[in-house]
Formats: sequence, structure tokens, C-alpha cells
Amino acid sequence: MTMSYTRRTKDQLAARVAQDIFDGAVVNLGIGQPTLVANHLPQGREVILQSENGILGMGPAPEAGEEDYDLINAGKQPVTLLPGGSFFHHADSFAMMRGGHLDICVLGAFQVSATGDLANWHTGEKDAIPAVGGAMDLAIGAKQTWVMMDLLTKQGASKLVKECTYPLTGIGCVKRVYSDLATLECTPQGLKLVDTVEGLSREELEKLVGLPIAA
Repeated sequence: MTMSYTRRTKDQLAARVAQDIFDGAVVNLGIGQPTLVANHLPQGREVILQSENGILGMGPAPEAGEEDYDLINAGKQPVTLLPGGSFFHHADSFAMMRGGHLDICVLGAFQVSATGDLANWHTGEKDAIPAVGGAMDLAIGAKQTWVMMDLLTKQGASKLVKECTYPLTGIGCVKRVYSDLATLECTPQGLKLVDTVEGLSREELEKLVGLPIAA
């Protein structure tokens, strides 16, 4: 039987991630899709956003025409600064990241293994440009590392794999994967289902991923 389901849009996925960020958390949002999470944090919930280029207390993206390109995140996108926010030296920012001061970091990925290994800086292709940035520091330094990504490549292959074939960013560091089709936990025993989009069963998800997924 063919399943009927609709993938989460990028904003729906960002809202799903934001839903799980607890009140009072200090969070780093990685370059790319994760930056959208800042626009979907629930009202009344205090979340302190840190950027590796040296900002603490970022707000949502500015309104059109209100951009200040002297105030940007690590992805060179204009951001806002909440009351009490600050900016500081890059080295101090990395001291925060490496020192265990971040509760959560949200990163993109090329591959994530069932047990939480992360590959997100290089595909290993000869013409690919390596772009590790602060990903290794974030992946290991944060108390929880979450990945936000499309579940499948453009060719239909799963980015969730038994073992990563791309160069690793970190070993056993990913706790959760938030994707356009499902949310899953990475455990030492393998993948565990948190939720799927409406109409997608766990069994069908297992077929797409090609790995067992515990309920």
C-alpha cells in the first residue's frame, strides 16, 4: 500500500525543533536551515541564542529594510539583538562552545549514523570545498547536539546510515535528528522514533531509511 504524507516545509521543521528547546536554554544555531529556528521560538519562552562569530542574545531575523550588516550571524545573515544581548571576541565565543556552556547546538549534516556519529563538514569528493568551521567544537562541546536536515538526498538515499562514509565531525555526539519526514533519537542501540509526519508509518520510514527503528 502506498503511503500518503506531506513533508515538513523548512519553516515547519524549524518550528518542530523550536518546540523542543526548553525554557532558559543557551543554544547555538548552525549555518543553513538551523538559523530558521530563531524565527519560531514560542512566545514567553526565554532561549538565549549564541553565534560562534561572537554574539549572545540574538533575536529573530530583522524586518525587510531593517537589516544591519554590522550585526550578522556566522552564516553572514543579518540578525537582531535582544535587550541584554552582547557581542565579543571570536576566541571568547569558542571558549563558550568548547567549555560546555551551550545546552543545545542545532547543526546541519551530510550523514548521521544510527548511533549518533556526525559527518557535516566534507563529502570527500575531490571538487568539494571542506567547511568545518566551528562544527567540531559545537558537536562535542554542547550538552546536546541536534541535527536538522532533509532525511533523503536529492537522489533518494537516506542521510541516516548504519555507518558514516563521509569524514566524521564527531563520534556518538548526535542525540536527535529532526528531518522533513520524522524526528528520531540516536542511541547506542540504534534509532528510536519520536514522531513522523501524518500518514507516514514507522514501517514505511524504516524502508526509506533502510535501518531498524525502535518504537
